[in-house]
Amino acid sequence: MKRQAKNPYLPSYEYVPDGEPYVFGDRLYVYGSHDKFNGKLFCLNDYVCWSAPVDDLSNWRCEGVIYKKNQDPMNRLGFYQMYAPDMVEGSDGRYYLYYTLAFQSVIAIAVSDTPAGHYQFYGYLSDASGKLFWNNHKDPLLFDPGVLVDDDGRVYLYSGFAPKNDVPFFLTGWKKRSTKGGYVIELESDMKTVKTEPVCIFPKVGEAEGTGFEGHEFFEASSIRKIADTYYFIYSSINGHELCYATSQRPTGGFTYRGTIISNGDLFINGCSKDRQAYNYIGNNHGSIVCVKNQWYVFYHRQTNRHHYSRQGLAEPIDIQADGTIPQVGMSSSGLTNGPLVGKGEYQAAIACHLMAKHGAGRYGTYFGALTFRTHPYFTQTGKDRENHPTQYIANMRDGAVAGFKSFLIEDLQEIAVQVQSTGVGVMYVSTALSSEPIAEISVNKSNRYSYFRSSVDLKNKEVALYFCYKGSGKVNFKSFVLNEHAHEVQ
Repeated sequence: MKRQAKNPYLPSYEYVPDGEPYVFGDRLYVYGSHDKFNGKLFCLNDYVCWSAPVDDLSNWRCEGVIYKKNQDPMNRLGFYQMYAPDMVEGSDGRYYLYYTLAFQSVIAIAVSDTPAGHYQFYGYLSDASGKLFWNNHKDPLLFDPGVLVDDDGRVYLYSGFAPKNDVPFFLTGWKKRSTKGGYVIELESDMKTVKTEPVCIFPKVGEAEGTGFEGHEFFEASSIRKIADTYYFIYSSINGHELCYATSQRPTGGFTYRGTIISNGDLFINGCSKDRQAYNYIGNNHGSIVCVKNQWYVFYHRQTNRHHYSRQGLAEPIDIQADGTIPQVGMSSSGLTNGPLVGKGEYQAAIACHLMAKHGAGRYGTYFGALTFRTHPYFTQTGKDRENHPTQYIANMRDGAVAGFKSFLIEDLQEIAVQVQSTGVGVMYVSTALSSEPIAEISVNKSNRYSYFRSSVDLKNKEVALYFCYKGSGKVNFKSFVLNEHAHEVQ
């Protein structure tokens, strides 16, 4: 079978959220945070970069560690995590990587001669005298930088963090910081010196009345793109799970809220808005958009392991319409394939785009997920954090749990098999839509090791989603499923 691009688009052992995608030459590069599997905080690992040929978005290559935490002079012991970065090509042809050290409200910059690095520390965002910018008590919190070098060479940095409640001062360098919204800051051509007074142009919750941002106020995750003569600001709203966008004809203000691009629980597009009604377990979101060979994509991330400290990058094709709007798209298993997956062969359960328990999904938090969601299914892997050997699967499917996959182009499907490990006995019902009549019923027996169970089916010449709903006793670990054009191919 021809290699296909699937979600997550990187190997399942890799946890690179907050993806900022860029095309340089004939390759697509993604820069992001680097979570640790089953980590206890965000972004515990050093920055890595992945890239793929623009004509084969299934063929990702790890460029290795491009920047280490302890390269920053303020972080020689590696105590602070490096949060979501952005990268931009400067007018001098060099590549500048912007990041913050946890909640320290310092934006640092590293530089490289090539997109994939290795990057070297360059400096900090500073005022004209060379002092750290916004380093005083009650100054706005610098966070999640997004950077644009405009066509005329002018440089703009976007930053901000606007939760409902302020960040405790012991996390922000023992200085009380304000969190009023999203700011734009023009920089000098040296890429690090502030040129003009910052302006707050994206309102936070409670201060957005009459702005058009109501219900989707700025929270974090600043990202900026210019398409033709229009500036697109992509951000995470106060809802957390969604990436929204606003547009303007100038980079320094006048942005109008336009809509949601993606939700990592398919909320809103599924007609619902409550956490429990999500089609996947939600959490924070961060990403941006990129054009690859005349097709636009949105990059975003999902949560795994019943908390939001082990996030994985996903991507979906999007359509920028003639009037500049971007209709919301749903989550898929096919992602960068930009079309249905082949309707035969074996697929890993880890590519599920929808996952929920009998009574719905929910919002992951920082801790206690194993208790709060103890009866819910979740993505996890065997072993510890590593950079090889993918073993991700769906754990803990109990009575009524559902895993959904979108979508497949079926030609002649005669049999469906599932590879599971089960502590109980039940049936895996397979349907082509949530709550629809099953097309197959697969009996599942107790098995201490992974075993295949199968059922015949008759489905021809259709593009379909596949939903697997377990009903029965015990717990099921779901590793993979097989679509066969002939019966009994799996032994």
